[in-house]
Amino acid sequence: MNCIKAQRLVWFGHVHRMADNSMVKKVYEWSPALRRSLGRPKNRWEDDVKSDITRMKITNWKDCIRDRTEWKTLVGKAKNL
Repeated sequence: MNCIKAQRLVWFGHVHRMADNSMVKKVYEWSPALRRSLGRPKNRWEDDVKSDITRMKITNWKDCIRDRTEWKTLVGKAKNL
Protein backbone atom coordinates (compact mmCIF):
# COMPACT_ATOMS: atom_id res chain seq x y z
CA MET A 1 0.00 0.00 0.00
CA ASN A 2 2.85 2.41 0.76
CA CYS A 3 4.31 1.79 -2.68
CA ILE A 4 1.02 2.87 -4.26
CA LYS A 5 0.95 5.99 -2.10
CA ALA A 6 4.51 6.84 -3.10
CA GLN A 7 3.75 6.36 -6.80
CA ARG A 8 0.71 8.64 -6.49
CA LEU A 9 2.90 11.31 -4.92
CA VAL A 10 5.55 10.91 -7.62
CA TRP A 11 2.98 11.40 -10.39
CA PHE A 12 1.34 14.30 -8.50
CA GLY A 13 4.67 16.11 -8.32
CA HIS A 14 5.43 15.33 -11.95
CA VAL A 15 2.11 16.76 -13.16
CA HIS A 16 2.47 19.91 -11.07
CA ARG A 17 5.95 20.58 -12.47
CA MET A 18 4.77 20.19 -16.09
CA ALA A 19 4.45 23.13 -18.42
CA ASP A 20 1.02 24.76 -18.44
CA ASN A 21 0.48 24.00 -22.12
CA SER A 22 1.06 20.22 -21.83
CA MET A 23 -1.96 18.04 -22.57
CA VAL A 24 -1.69 16.05 -19.32
CA LYS A 25 -1.76 19.20 -17.20
CA LYS A 26 -4.69 20.59 -19.18
CA VAL A 27 -6.66 17.39 -18.56
CA TYR A 28 -5.69 17.42 -14.86
CA GLU A 29 -6.87 21.00 -14.38
CA TRP A 30 -10.01 20.63 -16.52
CA SER A 31 -13.32 20.66 -14.66
CA PRO A 32 -16.51 19.50 -16.37
CA ALA A 33 -19.49 21.82 -16.58
CA LEU A 34 -21.89 19.07 -15.52
CA ARG A 35 -23.10 18.46 -12.00
CA ARG A 36 -22.52 15.18 -10.22
CA SER A 37 -25.42 12.95 -9.37
CA LEU A 38 -26.90 12.87 -5.89
CA GLY A 39 -25.57 10.52 -3.27
CA ARG A 40 -22.22 9.86 -1.76
CA PRO A 41 -19.45 11.72 -3.61
CA LYS A 42 -16.98 9.50 -5.44
CA ASN A 43 -13.37 9.66 -4.36
CA ARG A 44 -11.17 11.40 -6.87
CA TRP A 45 -7.50 10.64 -7.40
CA GLU A 46 -6.58 14.15 -6.30
CA ASP A 47 -8.54 13.74 -3.06
CA ASP A 48 -6.57 10.59 -2.25
CA VAL A 49 -3.27 12.35 -2.91
CA LYS A 50 -4.18 15.35 -0.79
CA SER A 51 -5.29 13.10 2.07
CA ASP A 52 -1.92 11.32 1.84
CA ILE A 53 -0.19 14.69 2.05
CA THR A 54 -2.19 15.72 5.12
CA ARG A 55 -1.54 12.35 6.81
CA MET A 56 2.17 12.90 6.29
CA LYS A 57 1.74 16.38 7.85
CA ILE A 58 3.22 18.26 4.89
CA THR A 59 2.06 21.85 5.05
CA ASN A 60 4.06 23.51 2.27
CA TRP A 61 3.60 20.89 -0.45
CA LYS A 62 3.36 23.46 -3.26
CA ASP A 63 6.86 24.70 -2.47
CA CYS A 64 8.19 21.18 -1.97
CA ILE A 65 6.97 20.03 -5.38
CA ARG A 66 9.06 22.66 -7.16
CA ASP A 67 12.22 21.37 -5.47
CA ARG A 68 12.75 17.88 -6.91
CA THR A 69 15.22 16.68 -4.28
CA GLU A 70 13.00 17.72 -1.40
CA TRP A 71 9.96 16.11 -3.04
CA LYS A 72 11.96 12.93 -3.62
CA THR A 73 12.84 12.71 0.09
CA LEU A 74 9.16 13.16 1.01
CA VAL A 75 8.19 10.38 -1.40
CA GLY A 76 10.87 8.21 0.22
CA LYS A 77 9.32 8.88 3.63
CA ALA A 78 5.93 7.84 2.23
CA LYS A 79 7.41 4.48 1.21
CA ASN A 80 8.69 3.90 4.73
CA LEU A 81 5.43 4.74 6.54
